[in-house]
Amino acid sequence: MSVTSPDSPVPKTAAPKHKAYSLRLPNALPVGIVASIILMIVSFSGGATRNRGGFLEALNIGFLAYGHGRNVGMVLYWFGLFGLVAAWILAGRQVVTPQLKNPTPDGGLREIRRMLAAWIAPLLFAAPLASRDVYSYLMQGAMVRDGFDPYTEGAAVNPGPFLLEVSHDWRNTTTPYGPLHLWTAEGVTRLVGDNVAAGIIVYKAISVIGFAVIVFAITRLARALGGDPALALWLGVANPVVVLHLIGGMHNESVMVALVSLGLLATLHKRFHIGLILIGVAVALKATAIFAAPFVVWMMVLHYAPRDRGVAKQVLAFVISGVVALIEVALSVAVITWASGSSWGWLSQISGNSKVVNPLAGPTFATDVLIPLIQVFSPETTYNGVLGALRTISMVFMLIGLVLMWWLGRDSINRAIAGTAGAYQVAFVFNSVTLPWYYASVLTLMGTFRPPLLLIKITTGVSLFIGVAFSGDGNHQLYNWWWDIGMVVAAWALTQWIFAGLPENLGSGLRDRDRAAKPLPVLDDAPASSPKAS
Repeated sequence: MSVTSPDSPVPKTAAPKHKAYSLRLPNALPVGIVASIILMIVSFSGGATRNRGGFLEALNIGFLAYGHGRNVGMVLYWFGLFGLVAAWILAGRQVVTPQLKNPTPDGGLREIRRMLAAWIAPLLFAAPLASRDVYSYLMQGAMVRDGFDPYTEGAAVNPGPFLLEVSHDWRNTTTPYGPLHLWTAEGVTRLVGDNVAAGIIVYKAISVIGFAVIVFAITRLARALGGDPALALWLGVANPVVVLHLIGGMHNESVMVALVSLGLLATLHKRFHIGLILIGVAVALKATAIFAAPFVVWMMVLHYAPRDRGVAKQVLAFVISGVVALIEVALSVAVITWASGSSWGWLSQISGNSKVVNPLAGPTFATDVLIPLIQVFSPETTYNGVLGALRTISMVFMLIGLVLMWWLGRDSINRAIAGTAGAYQVAFVFNSVTLPWYYASVLTLMGTFRPPLLLIKITTGVSLFIGVAFSGDGNHQLYNWWWDIGMVVAAWALTQWIFAGLPENLGSGLRDRDRAAKPLPVLDDAPASSPKAS
């Protein structure tokens, strides 16, 4: 029997050691690369594939583009798309959120740039994804080349290889795009003839150039506005909605958004003439670019007539700036219209794609909700009747919303840029037709002025939902309500996870951001005596 004295140390019993296991998250870079490679490979069987000819047929494996081969490709497309979205989520969690917690100059920007370049590299070799619009672009160019007018005639008037690839919905529809679009398309078809594959390659190059310009402009916009370039690049450009539809789908938003972004950047450098001309050129491509011009007017007024100059000088500066903006934008469009040999017929065709129905557009969503209730009491009421009425009403709300966004953008440069994004959002919510790639105009600006965390979260969640809404062939899942519910829940949960640990008051508002923003060294902050552009 052993006795232990009070002074002797009591032996400690060692606690059993339990090995801690933790799930290590994969790095965003390789996840995105693998996902993009999958998308590139399956684009030829599960994407917006050719109806005649194509890469697989040239290799004598055309059977992969139809039947079971196509079904497998379409399933693999979803693996690739969800992988790309997962990579974007991981980049937000691993790079952007730490940067928001502990900001450093250009922190995380290099990593996001490297990821973005690696993710889009495989897509450079992909067939069209999630849309057949690029075939319509080629068709419209061939029409102009061959002497037809896409503003008064549908594609069916000019049979040929391009027509075979155009979606049946658009074969008898006029184009709503501007003269620059037709001029570009005509140039492409004159270059490639009737070679569909070569035309796609040229349009891919055009899309990539536009995308590169967006990267260039957006990071500099963010830096000039006191925002976070890494956040702006991740939220607005590396966003799966933007990557999929501007690089994969080759939509002309790539060039339009690039021109508007450059125009806004020039405006921040007080090169107002250049900024307005660039926006005017963008309008000649697609009319929605015009929403940026009124906010340039506010930036001109802020420069030439600050608040301490008195109301009279502010009103004078506003009138002169507005007239200058109107003339320069209109003149830019007119010059391109004349030089291209086109016409103003596109102005009457802007709503020509109103046959598209999906709930991304506010009037359509409202109709989807209301029509089952209305038909309980009025069975003879038709869907199209309600939709037509709501589209008309929504135009009034759009006008009110645009004016409100414009008025709210008057106080500062940051608010003007935020107002531009808000105006685009209002337009897309109340427009008769809204498609995912339209949101590139909104998303690319959202991170530049460093909005409050709540707005960042909303933008992220909406991007996650819209980013997986369209299948490889261009059809959407938006009327699959189980899909919608699941994606909404997943988008909310993943958004919370990305930004976990960040204080809710991050980004204390635009007024505080305005005070904190540091202008670019090259900017001349001394107000000029008259609104004569420098």
